[in-house]
Amino acid sequence: MSNGLRVGIAGYGLAGRYFHAPLLKGVGFEVVGALTANNERVQHLHQDFPNAKAVSNLAELIALKIDLLVVASANIVHAEQAIAGLRAGIPVVVDKPMGLHLAQTQEIIDVSQETGVPVTTYFNRRWDSESLTIKRVLSEGLLGEIFRLDSRFERFRPEGNPHSWREFMTYEEGGGKLLDLQPHLISLALDWFGPAELKYASVRSIRNMADDDSVLVLKHDSGVDSYLSASEVIGAHGPRIRLSGSKGSLLIHDLDPQEALLRAGKFPQGGVWTEHTATKAFLHQGELITEISVEPGNYSIFYTLVANALKGEGDWPVSTSEALAVARIIEEAEKVSIR
Repeated sequence: MSNGLRVGIAGYGLAGRYFHAPLLKGVGFEVVGALTANNERVQHLHQDFPNAKAVSNLAELIALKIDLLVVASANIVHAEQAIAGLRAGIPVVVDKPMGLHLAQTQEIIDVSQETGVPVTTYFNRRWDSESLTIKRVLSEGLLGEIFRLDSRFERFRPEGNPHSWREFMTYEEGGGKLLDLQPHLISLALDWFGPAELKYASVRSIRNMADDDSVLVLKHDSGVDSYLSASEVIGAHGPRIRLSGSKGSLLIHDLDPQEALLRAGKFPQGGVWTEHTATKAFLHQGELITEISVEPGNYSIFYTLVANALKGEGDWPVSTSEALAVARIIEEAEKVSIR
């Protein structure tokens, strides 16, 4: 299956190779090139896409006559590469975070508006099993009046990864969990419960590297409070989701399995997973616990929507106003956090 659209990927590390390329392939994009100077990653590109060209600079990638640029490089060059693509007239998908800070995110969006070339950001977690299940549960009113969300990405990696720029670069350089994992948590909370203000933030480093433990509290205009935790040093992590309302709490303990599938070399052929992509969900009402039906996750929906938008057949999957709202909360958290 091909949709006739050519795509170039800036960066072919973890994000480019596993979180973008398989999904692009799955929904019919032709991956024609990738920007990388790393010999091992060049080999990976040729293994995955024998006809794709490895290039050493963005101008060469743009010269491949691409219909879409995917910026999956280190955070520190997101803005530079996204703006170059937009000024070349190429629509852009930027991996999260769109920019290092609010001003940089605004600059990208300003260039998009100035040139009339669209840009979006990769908040793929909106198509996790738990996210799609929560949207259905909210529409059904199963939990009654919602008042609290506890949402976590917590792991226990006390030693850290000496080869990961995300763990060793400073916040100003694009490192840390505030820029890596909190954008997912924030974007989901805003998507589910609407606009919010930051009421509390603690962002700190436990391992003497980049920030590796953060807790943000949001107050939504809808009345819901969101408690968002992203940590690499929690020895006994809580459930992925606890969503509480007047009629009970929804608990989801495990991560959506799609990331593990992508890392294992799987991809959704034709935009459809043949593997199991659902997590289990439970309704807790005191001592009464009931397992409920769940929705399967599917990240390829993001790129299906991108393909449709490129053909003028729908909206981009994440609006620039949504990207700005997330960037604003992250910047406020960094400024007011307790260290």
